[in-house]
Amino acid sequence: MHLSDILRAPKVVLHDHLDGGLRPATIIELARACGYRALPTQDPEALAVWFRDAADSGSLERYLETFAHTCAVMQTREALERIAAECAEDLAADGVVYAEVRYAPEQHQEAGLTLDEVVDAVNRGLREGERRTGGRITVRALLTGMRHTDRSLEIAELTVAHRERGVAGFDIAGGEIGNPPARHLPAFQHLKHHNCHFTIHAGEAVGAESIHEAVQVCGAERIGHGVRITDDITVHDDGTATLGHLASYVRDNRIALEVCPTSNLQTGAAKSYDTHPIDLLRRLGFRVTLNTDNRLVSGTDMSLEFVHMAEAFGYGPEVFEEFTIAAAESAFLPLPERRRLIDEVIRPGYAALNA
Repeated sequence: MHLSDILRAPKVVLHDHLDGGLRPATIIELARACGYRALPTQDPEALAVWFRDAADSGSLERYLETFAHTCAVMQTREALERIAAECAEDLAADGVVYAEVRYAPEQHQEAGLTLDEVVDAVNRGLREGERRTGGRITVRALLTGMRHTDRSLEIAELTVAHRERGVAGFDIAGGEIGNPPARHLPAFQHLKHHNCHFTIHAGEAVGAESIHEAVQVCGAERIGHGVRITDDITVHDDGTATLGHLASYVRDNRIALEVCPTSNLQTGAAKSYDTHPIDLLRRLGFRVTLNTDNRLVSGTDMSLEFVHMAEAFGYGPEVFEEFTIAAAESAFLPLPERRRLIDEVIRPGYAALNA
């Protein structure tokens, strides 16, 4: 695919962090406005490079340290609205037609905002961003509980309370090591009781046991990253593969994997694009979706992820359409909206590219 075609291709992103995708210039402006003086540079281009270099550590924990700077400037209604609106604009400019953007409301209360005020501000910003793009994109929020704190039930209750106002579901995130998903079981039970969607970060820094717990103990509908499911897959010398019981369950029950290749390289979950397990998982029939994770921190966007996969595996429009439809099918949207997205936006968009 030519870059122009990749930019025009309809895209769906299910795993994108609001606090990992700010515009560098916006960070600098907001830092000046709120008196935050810890930024490593005041030059937007240099700041973008700093984030990417700081994240290229091979460690999830070191990768997560970069978010101290972005969260520091996301503590007021005005800042949250601006950042959310710019997020929607930037995704739409990249050809994204539907996005689920996640953030942790508890990380935006340092200036006194209540949890409800945080969610309302982000939702207003996302609606404004949709308006600015002329309706080219639909964006829904996922509210994230942090694995290392004890507020996940509170955030799950917040998710249910705002489910009719732009919040599509719930997530837990943060360092996996020492913070198993079952620690937050009351939150997941509350969500299930209220028939509310949720995904869980698992199988990134910790192996298949993390995915097993997320799926079989907590009941995750999707898995954030999930690339360590390969721990339960044996690839033989002749290229065939044998799936363990967990891998078979995840594949056969169409539990979507929210795969983020560039981020996986930065955190050490994969060694290179051409050895990334996404191709193996796709060939074995897993429901694989392609995602950005953190556009600023990883120095990426959906088009760049397409480019990396095209260069590594020779993927063309038919494979990217497959990824995009898989993401739309796994979106936390009502079935009629998913069908409309696929039939009226994604399939016609790829048909135009193929023509």
